[in-house]
Amino acid sequence: MKHTLINQIFIEMNNQPFVIERLYDAPAARVWKAITSRDEMKQWYFDLSGFKAEPGFEFTFNGEGRKGEKYVHLCKITEVIEGKKLSYSWAYEGFPGKSEVTFELFPEGSKTRLRLTHAGLETFLQSNSDFARESFAEGWNYITGTALKDFVEKAGVKS
Repeated sequence: MKHTLINQIFIEMNNQPFVIERLYDAPAARVWKAITSRDEMKQWYFDLSGFKAEPGFEFTFNGEGRKGEKYVHLCKITEVIEGKKLSYSWAYEGFPGKSEVTFELFPEGSKTRLRLTHAGLETFLQSNSDFARESFAEGWNYITGTALKDFVEKAGVKS
């Protein structure tokens, strides 16, 4: 009985969305532009095939696994609240599973708090370590904590 409860708790924890928050020393308009402009995104995120912050817009990009595996990401914009929220589906070509990524911006004076939520990670093939929650945590920690932070906080950059 105890073993079953522990397994259930583990499963329930794995079904929780991955959420991370960061505070940037940059205005919300600057961060919004960084997460919605293809030209800016390719400098800190991925080189997208195209991008428009419009519901229904579909985009793809290539990523690489830990051992050099190539993954084609298939995404579709699901929600846009100008300057505040951007959501899109996230799936992999040739693999089961579908998730949703949401960027939310909260102005705090001259700074901006970003909340990134990646829900549905449990739908991906858990036997592939590239799709493990820990891999997503590592990736999003780098993307939000280093790449995006460095990009939006660069001195002399205008929003």
